[in-house]
Amino acid sequence: MKKVLLVVMAAALAVAAAWASPPRYEFKAKWGEQGGGNGEFRYPAGIATATTSRVYVSEWNGHRVQYFTVTGSYVGKFGNLGTDPGEFNHPAGLDVAPLGRVYVADSFNHRIQYFTAAGSFRGWWGTYGTGNGQFVNPTDVAISLNGNVYVVDAGNNRIQYFNSTGSFLGKWGQTGTGNRQFRTPGGIAIGSTGNVYVTDQENARVQYFTTNGSFLGKWGAAGSSEGEFDHPAGITVMQNGLVIVADRSNHRVQYFTADGSFLGAFGDNGSENGQFRRAEDVALSPTQHWIYVCDAYNYRVQYFEQANPAVTPASLGRVKVLFR
Repeated sequence: MKKVLLVVMAAALAVAAAWASPPRYEFKAKWGEQGGGNGEFRYPAGIATATTSRVYVSEWNGHRVQYFTVTGSYVGKFGNLGTDPGEFNHPAGLDVAPLGRVYVADSFNHRIQYFTAAGSFRGWWGTYGTGNGQFVNPTDVAISLNGNVYVVDAGNNRIQYFNSTGSFLGKWGQTGTGNRQFRTPGGIAIGSTGNVYVTDQENARVQYFTTNGSFLGKWGAAGSSEGEFDHPAGITVMQNGLVIVADRSNHRVQYFTADGSFLGAFGDNGSENGQFRRAEDVALSPTQHWIYVCDAYNYRVQYFEQANPAVTPASLGRVKVLFR
């Protein structure tokens, strides 16, 4: 028993000290400018990366998706304004499945479309409405570990989830300020433990859930201090549990522990390197060394590199096992 208790105490101390030296991020590089040409942007709204070392960026006002190398060299594009398959009306968030399939929230067409890694159209689902599998202005998508597709159904203040080809599986959420309620949810991400994180824009907070929507916790309030938000938008989660949030109207990026303790932030309002004019979405490089940020009204993507070594969080799961 004494040996077990010592192990438990050591693990608990490791948890307490896990972020004694939290990571710090500095500007690395950028690409893009205002325009409709290759590598130019008309309000970059969503960003996601693929294991093939491609970075996909959706353009809200450009009605297309462009993709790049990890350092921003233009590779290709797909989509244009319209309602036909493969066309968009204000594409928002997007995500890339492990085998390369690209899912896009086609917001004003009230549907989800999916494509090959090179942009060939493969399918879609959704119509305008409040029923299962219907949407009102979906804003983001996230792919779970088993390949299911989670959709932020922003206009209906809920999350819906589907299999990889759009068969309805479940939903949660309604309008309000309580737990499991939303006021214009914006972004969604799924951590390596399977927890689902959602930015709740008008409630100025992040909520997180199990994969079937059971409430686990929340953090945040309206404001500009540490841990507060002004319309939090995109969100992503590192393998070590670090939760990164695009704090859109505070023109910054904040990052937290998996349960919402504030660790750090970078960015402020402006157009210089490391500044933002509406930080709209965030994504991680395939190696998780860089954080990409959609700098919407500067019409560019910036990326940031960890400037100091971080202490990796101890596993809470391991501590729980020791108590059994």
